[in-house]
Amino acid sequence: MNENRANELIVSGIHMDLTPSIKTFVHDKTERLFRHEEQIVRVRVEVEFDQKQDPEHRFTAKGHIEINGPDMNASVTTNEAHKAVALVTDKLDRMLRRRSRYFKVKRHRTGIKAAPGLRAFIA
Repeated sequence: MNENRANELIVSGIHMDLTPSIKTFVHDKTERLFRHEEQIVRVRVEVEFDQKQDPEHRFTAKGHIEINGPDMNASVTTNEAHKAVALVTDKLDRMLRRRSRYFKVKRHRTGIKAAPGLRAFIA
């Protein structure tokens, strides 16, 4: 496992200044992604503030995982920056787990049908 994780996480703010609390929150939340998958090359998280939107949709968090194979992207819009970051990392974590299950089923499949939940992911 690669121990130099500092260069693998990019955190940026669009139309806002990132406070140290948001930066540490993003680092803490994305550590879970690195623990689950060793093949992650880079994770990029962008937190965007749009003052023109209504209060429920002011903060948008976008997550991008560069990994061996197709990259993964997720986006969440909420009323708080911390909440948006938490939701987007949860969404990326679910995507990584789904990818892991897909490869596990594909590896062990010997002419039998895949699980019903993975049929859409395989096709």
